Amino acid sequence: MEWYLKVLKNYVGFSGRARRKEYWMFVLFNVIFAVAAMILDNVLGLASKELGYGPIYGIYALVMILPSLAVAARRLHDIGKSGWWQLIALIPIVGVIVLIVWYATSGESGDNRFGSDPKAGEGAA
Repeated sequence: MEWYLKVLKNYVGFSGRARRKEYWMFVLFNVIFAVAAMILDNVLGLASKELGYGPIYGIYALVMILPSLAVAARRLHDIGKSGWWQLIALIPIVGVIVLIVWYATSGESGDNRFGSDPKAGEGAA
């Protein structure tokens, strides 16, 4: 949960680097909260039958756009790539697969052009 909150506190921080752990823990909690919002929409009877979700999920998804883009950009910075590489997801299937592989790739050790190593002084994770 601390990683999720760390990303939210830096919700428009597109500079710097993010470790794999920070990124994937954010993704995990983001999915959990999104599913909870969908369930809440359905339990309260707010969900649209056509869409399967309602306003609670919609608001949550809108609020999470910037933090998600920011942490993904910082994750790409950790492997030495520009955050603009997120646009590769617009290429059907292949783009998303490439991004998932990059998000799972270990970051560059030591400083790079995007900042200092976020693992510096910590054990390998």
